[in-house]
Amino acid sequence: MFKWVTRCAAWLLLLASAQALAVNSQDPYLLVKEAAGKTFTRLEQDAPQVKQNPNHLRTIVREELMPYVDNKFAAYKVIGKELRSTTPPQRERFVKAFTDYIVATYADALGKYDKQTIRVESGQPLDAKKEISVKVTVLDPDKPEINVIFQLRKNSKTGEWKVFDMIAEGVSLLSSKQSELGGSIRQKGIDSVSSMLEQHNLKPATLPGKQS
Repeated sequence: MFKWVTRCAAWLLLLASAQALAVNSQDPYLLVKEAAGKTFTRLEQDAPQVKQNPNHLRTIVREELMPYVDNKFAAYKVIGKELRSTTPPQRERFVKAFTDYIVATYADALGKYDKQTIRVESGQPLDAKKEISVKVTVLDPDKPEINVIFQLRKNSKTGEWKVFDMIAEGVSLLSSKQSELGGSIRQKGIDSVSSMLEQHNLKPATLPGKQS
């Protein structure tokens, strides 16, 4: 179930129809549309490269999508209370490994994209909110609608919004990772978990139907 939610949540984050060239990070609703739109514009442009080298998917994700994901905040949430017993180099290593893991997850999801359409809920007044949920519905003529909730938080210093969690079928990707990796950090230590993620990230990307 968890693996399916991970793939589904990552895949759904990437599905959008907007073709904007710049992302409006001051509006969480527009951010979800525009960041995904930029990603898919790049995906279509680089399709020949992706076919030749599936790892290019990770380059697309890293350059077009990850600037709008608060990977450091998410990584620190996964570390949890153990954060106080870690050193700056340990935290830096884990954030990098965790970020690369998310990039690989999103890249695998991109390989499954088949031009489904998407509906992002209309923007609502933000008022003084610092966290907000944006509902996205994926539409496929041959399948039931799939709803995903994207959690975004506002940086109090810059005023910019970034995604930090995705909820698919009622399951939070961040909470799942907190349970899975957080427990390992407590039992084995952060260095061991960083090594595990680094090894996982070395696996090459594959396209559907070409898994080894």
